[in-house]
Amino acid sequence: MKKHYAWVIAWTGALVVLLAHGFGRMSYSVILPPMKEGLSLTYTQVGLIGTGNFIGYLCLAVIGGFLATRFGARNVIFISLLIMGICLFLTGLSDSFSFAFVMRLVTGMGNGGSYIPVMALPAAWFAVRKRGLGTGIAAVGTGIGLSLAGIILPYFIVGYGSEGWRYAWYAMGITVFAGSFVVYALERNSPAEKGLSMYGVTEDENNYRKSSRGVSFLSAWRDVMKEKEIWKLGGVYFMYGFSYVIYLTFFIAYLTKEIGISPKNAGGMFAILGLCSISSGVLWGSVSDLVGRRFGSMYAYIVLALSYLIFAFWTDLPGLYVSCIIYGFSISSIPVILAAAAGDAVGPRLAPAGLGCITLFFGVGQALGPAVAGYIKDVTGSFTGAFVLSTVVSFIGALGSILLRKKG
Repeated sequence: MKKHYAWVIAWTGALVVLLAHGFGRMSYSVILPPMKEGLSLTYTQVGLIGTGNFIGYLCLAVIGGFLATRFGARNVIFISLLIMGICLFLTGLSDSFSFAFVMRLVTGMGNGGSYIPVMALPAAWFAVRKRGLGTGIAAVGTGIGLSLAGIILPYFIVGYGSEGWRYAWYAMGITVFAGSFVVYALERNSPAEKGLSMYGVTEDENNYRKSSRGVSFLSAWRDVMKEKEIWKLGGVYFMYGFSYVIYLTFFIAYLTKEIGISPKNAGGMFAILGLCSISSGVLWGSVSDLVGRRFGSMYAYIVLALSYLIFAFWTDLPGLYVSCIIYGFSISSIPVILAAAAGDAVGPRLAPAGLGCITLFFGVGQALGPAVAGYIKDVTGSFTGAFVLSTVVSFIGALGSILLRKKG
């Protein structure tokens, strides 16, 4: 029996997420320590560089969702990945804090412009009861990207000496640029373009042919913003953006500079985190399909909070491994669940715009997290306070999840 093209869309989405998230955003944690030394930066500055990336992400996250609604996700994803590849390469040429900040800012724009549309695509290709699984498959790219970053990038960093961090950026830039053409060849905006019905669709859900192309920005914005559930989802997503990014951004710096683990071993732990996270999206997407989005989100937040708390206080090797494994299995949980929830709330036609709106809240949290954590480190001399803050914010996210819509 011929496989439905929805599965190609889901796995192409995984490639997009690998390039945009795994390489474009999350690899910064691996490169941060040698880049900090090479450019003589403070932890506040490296935190601000991370914030710059997330500001760029925020700018395009909302607009990118609406652009995808207007011009099609395929075109927006392709252009965003091209820009990201160029700017990743140029980041390797950084000679100052200002240049690095600008390059990470523009890279973040490419990240937001590609990630939001691709995570919303399953809403157009999968019926509601399969949507969490489809979105979860796309999120697999995060884990693969994290694993590759943890395994491969340390060889560039060590192999090229003090300039190794530059070659790590070059390698990722070339990879993302080339990968964008593969994505464009495989991606499609809707089942209608392949003459298909939505996968797993029932008669009352068969509205995929209501094409989103041609919908005006203002019309889409009005339709999405009047949906109360979008506002609740946004508030919950803010808590994730603020808390998860602190752990991820300063993971390697904490292990190498504060705990005293070698860069190679820290990179290995980062790779383990990535390997565990490969199944994270599918796992939590399926959980949310079974128990509902609000309970899935609540459980995920509690598990994430546990990983932060362990990381802060159980600082010998067993504790650190337990923390990174728990975090890895949960890292894609909230993005997958809330992406599916946004599609549930506004329907397939406006799913990219809906996800873009809630990502506005996520992006604000994500922009604040690294700067606050870097400041805490500079003032206190330790990252412990930052990880405790992440724990508290995650528990608030768990409480907020209870307010989400009961059905779906």
